[in-house]
Amino acid sequence: MAPSPILFFFFFLAKVSAGGGQWSLLKRSIGISAMHMQLLNNDRVIIYDRTDFGASKLALPEGKCRNDNHDLFLKHDCTAHSAEFDVHTNSIRPLMIQTNIWCSSGAVSPDGRLIQAGGYNDGERAVRIFRPCSGCDWEENSFGLIVPRWYATSQILPDGRVIIVGGRQQFNYEFYPKSGSTNRVFSLPFLKQTTDPEENNLFPFVHLNVDGNLFIFANHQAILLDYNKNVVVKTFPAIPDGQPRCYPSTGSSVLLPLKGIHKPSVEAEVLVCGGAPRGSFRESNRGNFIGGLTSCGRIRINDPSPNWSMETMPMARLMGDMILLPNGHVLLINGAARGTAGWELARDPVFKPVVYQPDNPSGSRFEVQNPSSIPRLYHSSAILLRDGRVLVGGNNPHAFYNFTGVLYPTDLSLEAFSPGYMGSEYSKFRPKIIAPATQTKLRYGQQLVVRFSVPSTVSEKGVRVTMVLPTFTTHSFSMNQRVLELGGRHVTVVTNSAYDVAVTTPTSAVMAPAGYYLLFVVHKDIPSEGIWVHIQ
Repeated sequence: MAPSPILFFFFFLAKVSAGGGQWSLLKRSIGISAMHMQLLNNDRVIIYDRTDFGASKLALPEGKCRNDNHDLFLKHDCTAHSAEFDVHTNSIRPLMIQTNIWCSSGAVSPDGRLIQAGGYNDGERAVRIFRPCSGCDWEENSFGLIVPRWYATSQILPDGRVIIVGGRQQFNYEFYPKSGSTNRVFSLPFLKQTTDPEENNLFPFVHLNVDGNLFIFANHQAILLDYNKNVVVKTFPAIPDGQPRCYPSTGSSVLLPLKGIHKPSVEAEVLVCGGAPRGSFRESNRGNFIGGLTSCGRIRINDPSPNWSMETMPMARLMGDMILLPNGHVLLINGAARGTAGWELARDPVFKPVVYQPDNPSGSRFEVQNPSSIPRLYHSSAILLRDGRVLVGGNNPHAFYNFTGVLYPTDLSLEAFSPGYMGSEYSKFRPKIIAPATQTKLRYGQQLVVRFSVPSTVSEKGVRVTMVLPTFTTHSFSMNQRVLELGGRHVTVVTNSAYDVAVTTPTSAVMAPAGYYLLFVVHKDIPSEGIWVHIQ
């Protein structure tokens, strides 16, 4: 028997805490389900689901309604399907969006605008822009894309453009904004070659390599693409277990934190975890919910002869999000243990997050965390916030908003997961950045002195400075995710509790595309609260 909503609410107000992280309920309802999320440089999160769910629980401002003759369910709708969440005030502002943003992609431009691409129905070719300014709302161009993009992936590039890769029945890519030579679609046969009857290559995993090329993983195979020449420069071995990882099998992937970024040769490793075995989509539709994958694959993509190294997670997980933390660890959160992505096709929510520590020896990298008790299955998401918490929301495995009479009701709440490093027992090690001020502008290759305070004695070897590029997250993949460890790390004592650490910023936009990043001081794996920096 499910707990009553009232008991559930007070349970989360009391919080669940221990050494393995802490959960807290931020909003019992934001009125929409957090299917897509992006943090902007004003500490506000843009959230949306889809316009054809029917009426949401979040009203648009008086006098505003969406009239859409193309909508498949509700052609006149005075409720919002997008919202702005203010992290500081814990408040929600409804936003007006005209076209269907379901299963779309996004990236943030160098000037801080969210560039959101594609969707479904009348939104399949739309480009929408959201500026991080007070009172702003969506700006829409219904024909900003050349072809429909539904279940595509966006990646910010070193020159500031966004590349949009794939989508349902789209074996190609295009760029935004358009220019003369790039105002067309570029064929990518790899996407067709990796399509099987279950289409296990939607929302392909795309990562910007340190050489400027794109690592693209679809189904169970991967390539390195020179998108400027439209040439595949490397084909990687298939992941050894041969199992699909992209939608609807829906594992997840990250480019592990980049270290030694000022060396002539920088190591880049990709980690792919979880998913559903081949055939799971078909079997789930028959009512047979197969157990998810327990495996992760890790590969050094710039090795002359790269090979996958396989690891085993503590539990099976599909539809899980992978979030890079400021200290370089990876958080695996949300998802299910059986079934696949899609309407009503998963069972056994995985309530326990897992932290993956990439620098630990193989076999000792996973650490199970304290559980939530809110199922986060299909159409849920998670992103890192500036204070080091992870914002978690969503869950709607139904074609409409269904709150009763279903196994996993539509969820409109927002939670925050505080990783173990935020526990009070680590407060004496936690740094606080004194300077520079937030919103500081940086140049490439700049010598930067970061002043910080910390209650305990600091050793130089225990201090790192990281830059984190905030992500656009949907369908278990965090697009544009990137963590860089800045070189230098020379620490000097200023006072009894204040220190300076001297580092060098990334030297090029290939290593760190221009834009807004979160900068953290990390002391003994305990990160400070971040500050916003703008590198250009």
